[in-house]
Parts: sequence; C-alpha cells; structure tokens
Amino acid sequence: MVKFGYMLMTEQSGPRELVAHSAAAERAGFDFELISDHYSPWLKEQGHAAYAWSVLGAITQATERVELMTYVTAPIMRYHPAVVAQKAATVGLLSGDRFTLGLGSGENLNEHVVGAGWPSVTVRHEMLSEALEIIRSLLDGDLVNFTGKHYQVDLAKLWDLPQRRVPIATAISGERSIHRFAPASDAMIAIEPKAWFCPEWDSVARETGQRKIGQIAVAWDTDRDAAVQRAWEKMRWFAGGWKLNTELRSPAAFAAAARGVQPDDVAGGIPCGAAVEPIVAAARTFWEAGFTDVAISQIGVDKDPQGFFRFAETELLPALREAATGR
Repeated sequence: MVKFGYMLMTEQSGPRELVAHSAAAERAGFDFELISDHYSPWLKEQGHAAYAWSVLGAITQATERVELMTYVTAPIMRYHPAVVAQKAATVGLLSGDRFTLGLGSGENLNEHVVGAGWPSVTVRHEMLSEALEIIRSLLDGDLVNFTGKHYQVDLAKLWDLPQRRVPIATAISGERSIHRFAPASDAMIAIEPKAWFCPEWDSVARETGQRKIGQIAVAWDTDRDAAVQRAWEKMRWFAGGWKLNTELRSPAAFAAAARGVQPDDVAGGIPCGAAVEPIVAAARTFWEAGFTDVAISQIGVDKDPQGFFRFAETELLPALREAATGR
C-alpha cells in the first residue's frame, strides 16, 4: 500500500509553526512527515530557514504515530558525517524508532556558508559515499576509525542508540548515483517519477522491498488565482531543474535564474486550487513508477493551515488512498 506524507518546509514556515503543522498533519491522517534541512530559503519570499534538527526534536514530542525523515541532510560540508550519525541516533531515540535519515549530496545554497568552496558533483558524490560508510558504521554501534580521501574519524562511537537501527534513505538523480548509493542505503529518494528509477535501484540494492520516496508540491486554496500567484511567488525557482539549482548560491541568484518564469508556467507543473483530481493525478505518476511513498508539500500553508489540513483529512487523503489501491 502506498503511504502518503506531509512535507514540512523549513523555508516557508517558522519553527513554532512547523511543530504545529507536524501535529496537525498527524491528526489529519498523514502516514509520515518529511522536513527539509536548509541554511537558506531558495527565494527571499519564502522567508525562513530554521535549523531542522532542533525542530525535529520538538516534533518528536508533538507527534506520536507518524514516521519522520529529513529530506534531505547533506553530510558533506556543513555537517561532519560523525555528527550527522549522532543527530540521527538521538532523533531515533526521541521519536521512539520513528526516524529515517534522508541524505543527499547537497546544494551550494546551503553548503557554501562554511567558506570551503563548492566541489564538483563528482567530488560531492565521493564525499557522500565516504559519509555513508562512516554513518552506517556508527549507527551499527561500531567504534569507528576512518581515513578517507575527504574525511577522517578518530575513535568515534555513539553511546545512545535507538532500539531500531536508524534506516538511511539516499537521494538519487540518475544511473550513476543509483549504482553508487543503493548498496549502502535502506531506501531511495527521488524528485522525479522516472519509470526506470525503481527497478534500477532494486537491481543493485542491499535488500529487496526497499522504500522509494517521492514528493509533489501543491498550492491548495479555495481561490485558484490566489493559489497560482502564491505558487509562482514561492516556487518559481524550481523551473531551473536540479542541475542548475544545486549550483546557485543565494536567493538572489535563484530569483535571477527564474526571472522569465510566469505564473502560468508554474501552474502547469503544480496543482493549484481546491480540486482533488489534479493532486491525485500528480501523485499517481509516482506510484505508477513504483514509488511506495509520496509526500505532499502545501505551498503557503501558513495562510490557512486549518483549511488545508481539514481538506487533507476529509477529501485529499481518502481520494489518494482510494486511487492508489485501485478501488
């Protein structure tokens, strides 16, 4: 059965609001919750960038049932892999074994702040491979000494480990990243529902039956024109695609890159308004491609959180589950 989640965007809501949204999403019936891990928003109009791990600590106490996941943390520059493992184990404990560590190779927007430059994608993948090895060993409870091309770890051990070993989900974008990261991961993350992603992952994965997690953005509003405008204001940066987006280093650069994007361009790729059917159609592309989990990101949720979560509980989630089961 397909699971449906809610995306907590640290770029568009403050920390208190994110915690409140997490509880509301659980009450509405979402199965899991993702949280972005950014130092900066993509656009100044988004206006936020709280520290995801502090927010996660609060969310573990504000929720009881939903699974939690970072979507995604980059353990390559801003965070040393040994520290990421410690954070993941702690959230695993606080959540009562509800946490999955989502990892990726990062964006210049967030990683450049430490002043170490921005490596090529080849180097970033090398760094993530080493990070995965370090993090897996620490989460297994090992005493870790590691000397690699990019990282060194000296006598590291995690002293507080959850009962369930924290699973690792890794973001991929193509064949090379699948073959590099699937053997060291427990689940797959992708932002595009390409039909060959899931079977390719399964062909090289450590175990069968692993989760594949995707995400869609929506702009729910009873006023469709307002929804379209809000989607353009906060999400027009996405039109550049990830190959460009991973290289840009500031909200001003994202705004410049999206200068030619019009509201109708954004509305063509993001369901806008109060209708259920376009959202179901967007989510369907993921489960038909073999994804097991689809998260919903509501653009501008702070405008009317009660309205969105009521819509999710009474209309959206029942429609998604009915469509996904083929009834």
